[in-house]
Amino acid sequence: MKTLVDQIKVELDAFVKNADAQVEKGNKAAGARARKNALAIIKLMKDFRKASVEATK
Repeated sequence: MKTLVDQIKVELDAFVKNADAQVEKGNKAAGARARKNALAIIKLMKDFRKASVEATK
């Protein structure tokens, strides 16, 4: 579960970096990367929820 949390942190950091580049500099490629990061975050959050529920059983 620790590695899953670390992966979430990495994706969140990348998302923030790319989203800021899109908003502040108008970088369209960064916007595409931010959207890709967002999809990865969604998947990781679902995996985290499954692991968390399993750990509390």
